[in-house]
Parts: sequence; structure tokens; C-alpha cells
Amino acid sequence: MSDKVEYHMEIEVKSSVNVLYNMISTPSGLSEWFADNVNIKKDVYTFIWDGSEESAKLLSKKKGELVKFQWVEDIENDIKSFFQMRIKIDELTNDVALIITDFAEEDEIEEAQLLWENQISELKMVIGS
Repeated sequence: MSDKVEYHMEIEVKSSVNVLYNMISTPSGLSEWFADNVNIKKDVYTFIWDGSEESAKLLSKKKGELVKFQWVEDIENDIKSFFQMRIKIDELTNDVALIITDFAEEDEIEEAQLLWENQISELKMVIGS
């Protein structure tokens, strides 16, 4: 198995920081755009899509700024990866952007980015961005 490669995406989202942070950090927010359903037990979030489940451990969370997760499967396989959603505010324009940091196999980065773009489009629809 080849190593996963880190990649970044920055997508402008017309939203208040509070609304956006709620959408990326809470099970109810995440279940509106990221997964069909999200459950949380301690610091492990279980994401459910079309009947399949993936669990991720919450590594860090800063109110109004970021959430960072690592898939439990990657932890068990000692794979050094994570996915992070960070809110960035442009100092001059006050535009809000969501910066995604994630990891994927080198030959799957384009597909992974497309998946994030689709999910962020769903997020924008939900919040009216």
C-alpha cells in the first residue's frame, strides 16, 4: 500500500463564522451536508452514508476556527493522516473560506477533491451561501 499524500483546498463560503463552525463541528450540522447521519460517543464521530459507517476520532477542535479528525481505520493501521476543516477570514474583505486539509493515495487525490467539492456544494446549499 502506498503512502497517503496531504492536499489542501480553499473554498469561499458566504456564511457567518458561527453558522459555518456549527455545520463543521456538530453531529447535527455534519449530518446536514457531510453524511446522511452522524453520531458521537466521547470523541469518536460515526459517519453514516447509505447504510455504511466510518468512524473518526476528533483530534482537535477550536471554537470558531477548526475541527480535525482521524479515521479510526487509519489509527488502527498506523497511517499518519487526518482531515481538517478550518475557517479562514480574509483580513481585508472579511470573506469567509473553508480550508480543507486531507490525505489520499496519490492516484486518488483528484477524485477525493471532487468528493469534497460536491460535499461543500451541499453545505453551501444548506446554509444558503
